[in-house]
Amino acid sequence: MKFPGEAGLERLRRTYPKGTKVRLLAMDDIQAPPVGTKGEVRGVDDAGSILVRWESGSSLSLIPGVDAFEILKEE
Repeated sequence: MKFPGEAGLERLRRTYPKGTKVRLLAMDDIQAPPVGTKGEVRGVDDAGSILVRWESGSSLSLIPGVDAFEILKEE
């Protein structure tokens, strides 16, 4: 896995600030929440993983460029 540099991390943190709502579209992980599960971003770690609290109770992180997900618009 390629780690983002400082500029890449800053871009991820601006794009996915704490509180951003997301929906999982695909994740190749046996522990992945079901497709369609919604979650809330808790932050971006130093490796560039997006930390998510899923509505299913899971806290599995998203990996940009590997996992498929979308940002949900405010309702």
